[in-house]
Amino acid sequence: MKTIDDLAVAGRHVLVRADLNVPLDGDRIADDSRIKASLPTLTALTARGAKVVVCAHLGRPGGRPDSRYSLAPVAARLGELLDRQVEFAADIVGPAAYAAIAALRPGGLVMLENLRFNPYETSTDDMCRGFFADRLVSPVDFYVADGFGAMHRKHASVYDVPMRLSSAASYSVQAEVTALSRLTGDIRRPYVVVLGGAKVTDKLGVIGSLITAADRILIGGAMAFPFLAARGLKVGTSRLAESQVDVAAGYLAQAAQAGTEIVLPSDLIVAAGPAADSPHEVVAADAIPVDRMGLDIGPESARTFAAIIAAAKTVFWNGPMGVSELPAYADGTRAVARALAASKGFTVVGGGDTGAAVNALGYSGSAFGHVCSGGGAALEFIQGRTLPGLAALEEP
Repeated sequence: MKTIDDLAVAGRHVLVRADLNVPLDGDRIADDSRIKASLPTLTALTARGAKVVVCAHLGRPGGRPDSRYSLAPVAARLGELLDRQVEFAADIVGPAAYAAIAALRPGGLVMLENLRFNPYETSTDDMCRGFFADRLVSPVDFYVADGFGAMHRKHASVYDVPMRLSSAASYSVQAEVTALSRLTGDIRRPYVVVLGGAKVTDKLGVIGSLITAADRILIGGAMAFPFLAARGLKVGTSRLAESQVDVAAGYLAQAAQAGTEIVLPSDLIVAAGPAADSPHEVVAADAIPVDRMGLDIGPESARTFAAIIAAAKTVFWNGPMGVSELPAYADGTRAVARALAASKGFTVVGGGDTGAAVNALGYSGSAFGHVCSGGGAALEFIQGRTLPGLAALEEP
């Protein structure tokens, strides 16, 4: 795959598909780490005289304009970080965008409005996506993939555009592929995978492929409850879909046969609900009250997880251990983050909610071997799946 250093960009229009899906609190950006991740690539391109056109998505506006998901605040913050003017086009492939692109001078930069304001960006119909892609590429010369967090999506700006233009990977995408490839090739063992978070359905399917790769899989967060239930334990009002229990039971049997240990919490912090002021207590995993839900792994589990991580030579972590945005339920996530930061092995934090959690706990990316920009894309990559956005960048 080509890199941006392989493109002769001086005086040419370069479309950069960034990952700027930042959390917003009204018009305020709560975490700008994804914007900062794009700075090295954008700075390099503008310094080389490229006319840079940035496109990205924000949230799920449903294929139509919605002011709550406008990229205008993101463009303003990008301008502050670059200490330069960043023009903002109020549409994507309309007159405002085309006029702003035509007016660009070498070293200039414009950001287009949210790609997902157009329904064809995420369409499953190849012709619809292709039509939108044709309009995106018409005023530009090159394409640069800088949004690893979206590269597992077969979207117009991720897949169809690079199929139509001379394309390259950005510095951040190169770093992602290099780091994650260390989890699929010659892995240094013991290899420990830590899974948590609330997106249980999305992640349950991951475990099957990881059982044959990892030596130990530590499971916390809402991910733990199907497995605890599969072992015959009552989980109170904890988040659980009955259909997940049989799947978890199958994975426990598969892991036992493969010799891979699945480690579940031995204790939990429970409360009536996920509210900051709810009274909470530590209980054994086999003693969750019927009217309480698990909101974090307990202190004994945190020590166990930390000790296993300390002995590992490779660790991949995706998903907080509890409702870590509330201080009362952040200790499990903090213990895992602390153990990864102190590890002498190669550690990868799987982006998304996990990256946001470690940022909120005060850890910088330099504390770990690598922090992924996208959790879903990272999970698919380490399973050996083909990411459409990467496949489109492969040289013929």
